[in-house]
Amino acid sequence: MELLHLRYFVAVAEELNFSAAARKLHMAASPLSQRIKDLEHELGRRLFDRSTHHVALTDAGSALLPIARDVLDRVGSIRWRLDQAASPARTTVLVGMPAGVHPVLRELLAVLADRVGERFEVKRWPGTTTDLVAAVKDGRLALTLARLPVQEAALETLHVMTERLGAVVPADQFENKESVKLADLADLAYAKSPEEMMPAYFEQLDRQLHELGIKKRIQLSNTGYQGTSEIVSSGLGFSVSMLDENSSMRGYRLENMAILPFEDFRAQLDTGLLWRRDRGAQDIAEIVETAREIFSEPIVK
Repeated sequence: MELLHLRYFVAVAEELNFSAAARKLHMAASPLSQRIKDLEHELGRRLFDRSTHHVALTDAGSALLPIARDVLDRVGSIRWRLDQAASPARTTVLVGMPAGVHPVLRELLAVLADRVGERFEVKRWPGTTTDLVAAVKDGRLALTLARLPVQEAALETLHVMTERLGAVVPADQFENKESVKLADLADLAYAKSPEEMMPAYFEQLDRQLHELGIKKRIQLSNTGYQGTSEIVSSGLGFSVSMLDENSSMRGYRLENMAILPFEDFRAQLDTGLLWRRDRGAQDIAEIVETAREIFSEPIVK
């Protein structure tokens, strides 16, 4: 049995969907299914009940899940435990930073770095939420800011900010408008950012918009947020982004773009500060305690 088999098993157990688990693992569903069968053969027990539209854990699968999580957590802690054992008096810690983090959060992270500066040198590390969360799990990062929701049993989440979202529309088509209804957007395509950049929340948002009548889609790839702005500025579609004028995402605005609040739809993006539970009680306990003081209440923008 290899660790990969346990990672594959946990991913399927958490998603209860082979396709969704395969996307999470960046692999195809067919080889994932085969690896699970190999694990079942080695253990001599069925771990999942499968049907065309249904995947469920068997009793053996339910019993294996906490064991597998524990093994993976212990392996994931090797890096930081080794660093702790061999570290100098003042330790460098890396904090993950996803794209478009609000300037207020950057300021408060600077406050955090200053308060713990006697023992820790805090450095920022960029990436997508998915990559940053994975780096916290395996010990490469101490903490990370991340777009919520994040479903990881090994990690603790401190909700630090809620940002209201609005519709990013071609300004010339919505002249003199101060807000929009979903019906106003029905003739435009929803321009989705590349999947590798989108927080998980935007997948839920996409489904909600589809259910509420926004059927047209433009799916971009191999481009950044600037690509979405080009679509909106050209009048081909609309997107969704932060309403706050001070948001870092406002830097992606081009000519002929306006951001308007929704009248009949509530959308918001939550950001959390995440760390491994075991580390939060040990080597980075001082950072975590200080962060709880600084982010005592979520900021709403």
